[in-house]
Amino acid sequence: MTEVTAAVKKSLKRTLIGKVVSDKRAKTVTVLVERRVKHELYGKIVSMSSKYHAHDEKGEYKAGDVIEITESRPISKTKNWVVTRLVEKAAAV
Repeated sequence: MTEVTAAVKKSLKRTLIGKVVSDKRAKTVTVLVERRVKHELYGKIVSMSSKYHAHDEKGEYKAGDVIEITESRPISKTKNWVVTRLVEKAAAV
């Protein structure tokens, strides 16, 4: 496999950036991903959101952190995403 094909295969996985809303489960974080889309009929820009369960092996991400998640093989019944990097640390309260 050449370097170009390896790069193309790697880029086929979807990546999303979202905020950690829950870190209570072991090795799992719940990530809220918000997106803004135009309403099909009325044309107004509306904010839509989705929650994803992502695998966090070391348990290092806490609520409020902004992270990047990448699609992966199914890890459990609800987990198909893995945390790849920290984008922004949560503000200290």
